[in-house]
Amino acid sequence: MGFFGKAGPVRFSGVRRLAMIGLLAGMFGSTGPSLAHDEGDAASIQKGVASFYSDRFQGRTTASGDAFDQREFTAAHRTLPFGTKVLVTRPDNGRQVEVMINDRGPFVSGRVIDLSKSAARALGMLHRGTARVQLSLVD
Repeated sequence: MGFFGKAGPVRFSGVRRLAMIGLLAGMFGSTGPSLAHDEGDAASIQKGVASFYSDRFQGRTTASGDAFDQREFTAAHRTLPFGTKVLVTRPDNGRQVEVMINDRGPFVSGRVIDLSKSAARALGMLHRGTARVQLSLVD
């Protein structure tokens, strides 16, 4: 994949390629569920699949500039402002966890939020790796 610059085609590394795909998908169409209010539940802003960060991200800098810490209750979302508090609910088991958005992602189709390992543990999703969730804004 590449674009043309003054000196010919511009090549992108794997990470840059994924970032470019994510940006283009955001500009030209959704790669997953969109933000929408659910009738009957005014607080619900989004439903979809949650995943959680790999241990290899521990200590890395997030998009907000924070150092990522698996022990904190934080998450990545594509569009919510940094610092937004979100209640993540698993409808199948009733578990909930409050997280703060401090990163961007996930950039996998169908996924709506990437959680820290502590948040994923609180929801009981460590074994499977993903879970269907509902997101609600916290005042």
